[in-house]
Amino acid sequence: MDSAKQNLLGMSEPELTAFAEGIGIERYRGGQIFGWLYTRGADTFRSMTDLGKELRERLEMSACIEGITPVMQQVSPRDGTTKFLFSLSDNLNIETVLIPPSSAFMGREAAMEDEQRRLTLCVSTQVGCPLDCIFCATGTMGFSRNLTSGEIIDQIRQVRRLTERKITNIVFMGMGEPLLNYENLMRATEIITGGLGIAARRITVSTAGWIEGIKKMAEEKRRVKLAISLHSAVEETRASLMPVTRHFSLEGLSLALDAYYRRTKQRITYEFIFFDGINDSDREVAQLIKFARRVPCKINVIPFHSIAFAGLSGLAASLRPSPYAEEIVTRLRAAHLTVMVRSSAGEDIAAACGQLAVVSRRGGRDLRRPGGTVRHEAQDFNPL
Repeated sequence: MDSAKQNLLGMSEPELTAFAEGIGIERYRGGQIFGWLYTRGADTFRSMTDLGKELRERLEMSACIEGITPVMQQVSPRDGTTKFLFSLSDNLNIETVLIPPSSAFMGREAAMEDEQRRLTLCVSTQVGCPLDCIFCATGTMGFSRNLTSGEIIDQIRQVRRLTERKITNIVFMGMGEPLLNYENLMRATEIITGGLGIAARRITVSTAGWIEGIKKMAEEKRRVKLAISLHSAVEETRASLMPVTRHFSLEGLSLALDAYYRRTKQRITYEFIFFDGINDSDREVAQLIKFARRVPCKINVIPFHSIAFAGLSGLAASLRPSPYAEEIVTRLRAAHLTVMVRSSAGEDIAAACGQLAVVSRRGGRDLRRPGGTVRHEAQDFNPL
């Protein structure tokens, strides 16, 4: 990218309006550019045909549209889940997952869940992740940097272009902790709702429990949905699974969520994996019921997905799925809690919850070589 040019991708409509004014063109042109970038998915100024030749030439001289580059995609033969590998301008890589309808959850209880009936894109917000939850492969990558708002948005634009399908739901459950990239994340959500036509009620932000971000969402009355990666309501257990608990206690998290609900009146989602001998005891379940009753919520039970391909040691290497998970779900429902069981969509291509780590498990289609396929086995999922 030419450093002298302003990259317009990732700019909001007010920012584009200010940019237009700054280069001496009519303010309303900012709104037109906004529509071309996000509603119509333009990648060049030449395609913005209603701007006029002279204006397009001026834009070419002062601005650019620089996003992410599609590298590869893998499609699950089991359920149609598609995983995309993208390259960034600094040659770092991220993954994005498209989840087809009727594959997000299992069981008849989820039949009317919005995500179950929609085409959902799981979007990344960071390259790697600094939080190091022991059941998540992304943490094994370490942390490189936050994504820009343009890189966040372009995952949606690119998948929409590559698949020619209408994406209806967005879940920020890909690589990274979204609330550690708060400003870029929220600018992206505003662009999604204003330019890509996806309502706030169909956007979910999943956090490991970064309280400062939850508080800001409450203060700003953000209308997107909030999901908490919980996994235990017992302090010492959660700390062993999720180091973030050493910074933000469960009590502090509960107070922040209470404030969030009072301000937004939005039900909270708790995400939970039950591990054998770790968080599946009677005490653990009793504490979860107590914690979940503090504010209106639903619980998404996530099946255990192996991340052995990422190379593990210690407690992480010993994790196993609880044999009591179904029993626990029944107990939670008996306690009058809403419980959904997520599917393992994309597990066969390492695209299920917790498995994103820029690692190839199977062959994929090289998007830079039409019709080309590659065959890798457990090696870095990097550009060829």
